[in-house]
Amino acid sequence: MEPRPYPRARADDVAALELLSARTWRGLEEERLGDWLLRAAGGITGRANSVLVVGRPPGPLPDAVDAVTAWYTARGLRPRAQVPLPGGEEADAALAAAGWSRDEDVLVLTAPLPAQPAAAVAVDLAPEPDEAWLAGYRYRGAPLPAVARDVLVAADEPVFAAVRSVPAPAPLDAVGRGAVAGEHLVITALTVAEHARRRGLATALTAALASWGAARGATSCLLQVAAGNGPALALYDRLGFTVHHRYHYRSAA
Repeated sequence: MEPRPYPRARADDVAALELLSARTWRGLEEERLGDWLLRAAGGITGRANSVLVVGRPPGPLPDAVDAVTAWYTARGLRPRAQVPLPGGEEADAALAAAGWSRDEDVLVLTAPLPAQPAAAVAVDLAPEPDEAWLAGYRYRGAPLPAVARDVLVAADEPVFAAVRSVPAPAPLDAVGRGAVAGEHLVITALTVAEHARRRGLATALTAALASWGAARGATSCLLQVAAGNGPALALYDRLGFTVHHRYHYRSAA
């Protein structure tokens, strides 16, 4: 199921929110191509290793696609574009015409922070991820490469949340990450270990991060969920999140 949708977002609102979100999950190398934002970070995560297609490139779209291809190829990375909708339709058509494949939709969800409940379990917050936290964050189900830590801390004062029910060296039960940009708290890297699922830990992490963000002036919460992740969408629907817009990735052959 999908959370209750907002009315269709305007393209300029989508672009503004995507650029704001990009400040909380950065590439280790970034460069502008007109309005587009090129990002590279050793291949870890799509957001840090794709061109964010908002606004206009400096020339015709086919030339921009060629420039993006050259930029990522020079860094040993597969050329990839993050295409938010609405707003990215023309660029998406140009990428498709160049033979770039399309991944599944990702939903960008938002909710007001005051609506979040109090955390029901103890959640530890830290300014940097320790080894236990890094082991608990399973990006696409796999252990993190060494460069991942640099990507995770590449934001203005991020926070790293963790839940532990058994003392170390036992693994953490759940982890999550938050960063504030403007009036938005952006939650990422939310991971609940297999042994700790269906205990409300994702709700507790979201609540603890929401409280942290509200104390820093945030009034809204933003997170991204794959459109096919039914359990996560059901959870966030219960927490009052609604769909603001979508994006997908295009990748060169």
